[in-house]
Amino acid sequence: MDSVGTGRARVSRLFAAYAAVSLVGVLALGGVLLQTSRQQADQRGLLQAGDEATLIGSTGISPLLDGKPLALGLSADERAALSRHVNAVVADGRVLRLRLRGLDGRAVYSSAGGKLDVPVDDEALDAASGEDVARLTTFDGDTVPGGGVRAVEAYQPLSAGPDGRRVGVLEVYLPYDRIATDIAKAQRLQTTVLGVGLLVLWLLLLAVTGSVTRRLRRQVAANAFLAMHDALTGMPNRAQFTEDARSAVAAATAELSTVVALVDLDRFKEVNDTLGHAIGDRLLVTLGARLTAAVREGDLVARLGGDEFGIVLPGLRNLGEAAEVLGRVRSALAEPLVIDDLPLSVEASVGFASAPSDGTDLDVLLAEADVAMYVAKRRHLGVVHHTPQHDRYDATRLRLVAELGDAINRGELVLHYQPKTDLRTGRVTAVEALVRWQHPERGLLFPDSFLPAVEQTDLVEPLTRWVLRTATLALADLDPTGTLVVAVNVSARSLGRGDFAEEVLAVLADTGTDPGRVILEITETALLADPTRAAVTLGALTAAGVRISIDDFGAGQTSLGYLADLPVSELKIDKAFVLAMHSEPRNAAIVRSVIDLGHNLGFSVTAEGVETSEALADLTAANCDLVQGYYLGRPVPLELIKAQLVDRAVVATRD
Repeated sequence: MDSVGTGRARVSRLFAAYAAVSLVGVLALGGVLLQTSRQQADQRGLLQAGDEATLIGSTGISPLLDGKPLALGLSADERAALSRHVNAVVADGRVLRLRLRGLDGRAVYSSAGGKLDVPVDDEALDAASGEDVARLTTFDGDTVPGGGVRAVEAYQPLSAGPDGRRVGVLEVYLPYDRIATDIAKAQRLQTTVLGVGLLVLWLLLLAVTGSVTRRLRRQVAANAFLAMHDALTGMPNRAQFTEDARSAVAAATAELSTVVALVDLDRFKEVNDTLGHAIGDRLLVTLGARLTAAVREGDLVARLGGDEFGIVLPGLRNLGEAAEVLGRVRSALAEPLVIDDLPLSVEASVGFASAPSDGTDLDVLLAEADVAMYVAKRRHLGVVHHTPQHDRYDATRLRLVAELGDAINRGELVLHYQPKTDLRTGRVTAVEALVRWQHPERGLLFPDSFLPAVEQTDLVEPLTRWVLRTATLALADLDPTGTLVVAVNVSARSLGRGDFAEEVLAVLADTGTDPGRVILEITETALLADPTRAAVTLGALTAAGVRISIDDFGAGQTSLGYLADLPVSELKIDKAFVLAMHSEPRNAAIVRSVIDLGHNLGFSVTAEGVETSEALADLTAANCDLVQGYYLGRPVPLELIKAQLVDRAVVATRD
């Protein structure tokens, strides 16, 4: 079952469990309420009997009395009137027995068969003082076969006469079965209403929960979709591509190969810059649909980011089939289209590698396809199958790329540090962090052997994070005074990510590093890859205090107008000019011009590649700010650079 199905099944199980648990809760609540209602039934019966006794006393007895205290006795007329009324209510079954008592509690009148020589009850005395008393009892339980009948024995204060004075006590026995029948009827109605109400409550709970569950299911499905699909085009994203491509590569055989291809749109950046990102996004959606329609059923097309797409073609008998499908893909992309009445035409460069003939590791195949794609773009070849002759990365370097991810986790990478010296003070004010790989089999590897290939893969992201974290953590050891600055190189791929600035600042916050002690060195090529995004990213970093340096300045094509608008604090003159400045006057002139340009724009200027005393003297004369090179110090491990910094500080103090 896929992740969406698993999520939906989990939500359904949770809903069923909630329905069962809530039903148990509702039934338990109903049981408690019914039990409480039954327990209160007798109390309600006594209250009803008390009301009936009050009614009998006020409407049937009190009007027959003349208002004298009953303890003085009844007149013949009163007794006769009482007998007629009482015998009538006893005869029709409303009353079982009725007595009248004086305020002293002694009986002065009783219905037929009732005795007057009865004890003075406490209840009679309570009623004489104004309290209503009612209790359940058994009427004639000692004399009636079967134990008598259930009754309510009620005592009520009795008032009579014009002034309504209290004259005695009414003692009356009422049949309880009739009262109980009325209460049972009311209780059945109450039980029905309660049951219906609880059922409606449960159904409402289920309805609300069902609505939430449906929304949750949709959200689960949406989250699962977004986790594996591109939000703009709806196509599979890099995560889905990697997962499916790995499976397809693993299933490849000599008879049925799997091709991994990368597609890059030519001059797409010009569309974004000229027509805006909204048109660019619509163009990507349209081209994504064309890509999907151009491949075979069962092939995978994914948007990997920006204007780059990935394709997996499984089950191919030969490379000719791959070339045919990819050629069809390229032709489909090249067909003219119109967006907002604007005619557009986009071409694409495609590079591919085949498993198992070109390798069985997906990372290696992607690196090979990437190289082939750039060959296709550079030479305008359209579709190119990777071969070792196409690029400068041999198989050994590609294997190193595949190993680098584990190397980071195993702690095989180390940083060496090269000092940057202030020509005015002679002090080392900064160090550049340069990565090295202590390979368990090949020994210490320099960046040239693996970094160019890594910069074309996603591995450059964890590598950049590792270098930045390690370098900033080392600052406390290198310079406890808090003035030394560390420089870290950033690739074009990293700079093009929308969240790069946030990630850098998060690392600095995590290591407790002052952003002002960090310089990010970025090449002109990286700046030109996406100038708009680069400006936004560099602006966010500069606002936080991070310094920006343009590395290898002079080797690229940065326009002066664009340079003036960038939040840059330093220019680093490309070392090719510095190395040749003593022997080639034109290079010396270029170096002096860059120094003047940087100062006029408010930048500091660093010259790298200083390897002779003559070069140092020329740069000093040209008023260069900082110098870096083998003449002043080679890149060395952390402990050695610490010792050098201490020695230079001592010399500077003596000077």
